[in-house]
Amino acid sequence: MSSAIKVALVGNPNTGKTSVFNQLTGLHQKVGNYPGITVEKKSGTTKLPKGAKGTILDLPGTYSINTTSLDEAVVYEVLTNVEGEHYPDVAVVVSDVENLKRNLFLFTQVKDLEIPTLLVINMADVMPKKGISINVAALEDALDTKIALVSTRKGQGIEELKLLIASYQELSTKKSFDITSIDAAYFALLQEEFPHQDMYKSWIGLAQPSPDKEANEEKKLFGKSKDDLKRLQHKETIKRYQFINSALKSTYTVDKATATGFDARLDRILTHRIFGYLIFMAILLLIFQAIFEWSSYPSDFIDAQFAALSEWVKMSLPSGMFTDLIAEGIIAGIGGIAVFIPQIAFLFLFIALLEESGYMSRVVFLMDKVMRPFGLSGKSVVPLISGTACAIPAVMATRTIESWKERLITILVVPFTTCSARLPVYLILIALVIPDGSVFGFGYQALTLFSLYVLGFLMALLAAVVLHKFLKIKGRSFFMIEMPTYRWPQAKNILYTVIEKTKSFVIGAGKIILAISIVLWFLGSNGYTEEFKNAEAIVNARIDANGLNAYSQNYINNSLAALKEASAEEGTRIHSDSLPSLKAELETRARQQEIASYKLEHSYIGYTGKFIEPLVKPLGYDWKIGIAVLTSFAAREVFVGTLATIYSVGSDEQETIKNRMAAELDSNDQPLFNLASGVSLMLFYAFAMQCMSTLAIVKRETNSWKWPMLQLGAMSIIAYLAALTAYQLLH
Repeated sequence: MSSAIKVALVGNPNTGKTSVFNQLTGLHQKVGNYPGITVEKKSGTTKLPKGAKGTILDLPGTYSINTTSLDEAVVYEVLTNVEGEHYPDVAVVVSDVENLKRNLFLFTQVKDLEIPTLLVINMADVMPKKGISINVAALEDALDTKIALVSTRKGQGIEELKLLIASYQELSTKKSFDITSIDAAYFALLQEEFPHQDMYKSWIGLAQPSPDKEANEEKKLFGKSKDDLKRLQHKETIKRYQFINSALKSTYTVDKATATGFDARLDRILTHRIFGYLIFMAILLLIFQAIFEWSSYPSDFIDAQFAALSEWVKMSLPSGMFTDLIAEGIIAGIGGIAVFIPQIAFLFLFIALLEESGYMSRVVFLMDKVMRPFGLSGKSVVPLISGTACAIPAVMATRTIESWKERLITILVVPFTTCSARLPVYLILIALVIPDGSVFGFGYQALTLFSLYVLGFLMALLAAVVLHKFLKIKGRSFFMIEMPTYRWPQAKNILYTVIEKTKSFVIGAGKIILAISIVLWFLGSNGYTEEFKNAEAIVNARIDANGLNAYSQNYINNSLAALKEASAEEGTRIHSDSLPSLKAELETRARQQEIASYKLEHSYIGYTGKFIEPLVKPLGYDWKIGIAVLTSFAAREVFVGTLATIYSVGSDEQETIKNRMAAELDSNDQPLFNLASGVSLMLFYAFAMQCMSTLAIVKRETNSWKWPMLQLGAMSIIAYLAALTAYQLLH
């Protein structure tokens, strides 16, 4: 069987390249990094006609092969390294029907690399509305290629595209124009220096900026200055557009009388210097309101199912360490994160809707004006906004920023933006300590979540001002963004995005939580002291002498009250003769729970928690919360999974994690999770790094441990002081 056809998907940003990729690959996608660098690599497989199979590599969006940023340099490397793993059999250049002239510049560059290249003209469905007509056959002759006219929105042209890919060997590899015509003498010299290499590859290799600054300085220019090279590149650009204009002159026409100006009218509203920001804030508030309202039902259902599953495991399997590990360690830990899948999915859903509609580019344009006074690049907006999903790809997205100073500042402040890993922590704390109610139709809980997102963004800006002042690094970049056409989001693209992002979050977090849950269960179920070994005798003696503690008494009273209320609703009544036996059963359970709590406090994890408790007690936390804060350095979302495991260790009755946290009491027999401690925790997680993976990426991007260590130290101090201040003021 022949090997799969390797396809490189190339195109300018906002041409619908991702939509074409999704149409070709469906859910057969995987995301990773290119070997040796932290640029995201997206690939997938597709079935082609004639029994062939294709491997599609979605390359980063770029306007030219002569790139100015590190991630775009990946396109150059993949398309020129013949011996490389990803060197394509065929290149598919995706263009936007409304911006075809500009998109064809990249097409001619790729074709001149002598790779079989075909052109995809996307968004064909808007042609009638925009008054556009294309003579496809004539344009194919002019460009010496094959063209697939597609509409990913309507699924048109995809099968034709697959047929063209399968028949890639029939494509012409003839160059668009002779590069030597821009300076015959200079290219004759290059031919002597590189006799066995194609002239165009020699030229772009010479003109290509190197990511390595020292290598860039030492690059041999063969008698030309850098300014000379820029002038030659300018000549090349003119030559290419002369060729493109000639090809489009009689093949691509626009009837301006038919075209509509809807986008321009809408832009005047959405990018208005006042109303633009108000509209964006209103959209965010609606998103957070929906996250709470829509996701509450599936979240409560999942929470209850995991609690029931844990109870079923304990009832069905023989008593012992293995059963306890499954019920109290694995199920409790994974349940602590699974309950937040609906909220995470809704967050990614709304982000995908904003991106697919074209509105996100308008937000980036708006925020560019906000960034400049704080010493950031307009391009810093993209990492800061993408940081709401995850800080790791957000840090990688800074590679589009040319200025090292602006890029470094953006890397250091990106973790302040509220990522999806913080969402589980915020949601459960808000549900516990923020009351129901609303103002102007927006719930207090949604407003609190919105405030935390705004707070993170404002702290990022404040930190950027400080860094801009103290970092003695020169450099400034300029910001340019293309406004894509407004369009109705495609359901298929939205579905793929939500599934892939949510799956990535759950699997990534799940692996960490599973490992930590097992370790925590072991540490919480074992101990070396006499108190742990003789816990049952010690606690029974104390109860016989002093009675059950306040938590147990509340548990018994609340349980009896709930039974009476349930009976009243059903029209029945609990017989007075049965009350003593019911109360005795509840007291037995409470006694067992006190024994389990005593063992937990004197276990390995209990002594670890007691050791760090003096550090976290001023913030309003007990030793259990301290352990959760400590373990969440692996990943922020581990906080909830840790508490789910700790509260489940030795517990006879399986409650939902939310109910168990709500019932937890402090040393004064008051609810541990109150407004003061809840706000303290939310502020701590709003400002703390608490993410080992992000630190590793920052180290890799800055090529030094100095910056991530500075980042970790500064953010930890800010988080601790903010949490301390909040608790002391509200307590």
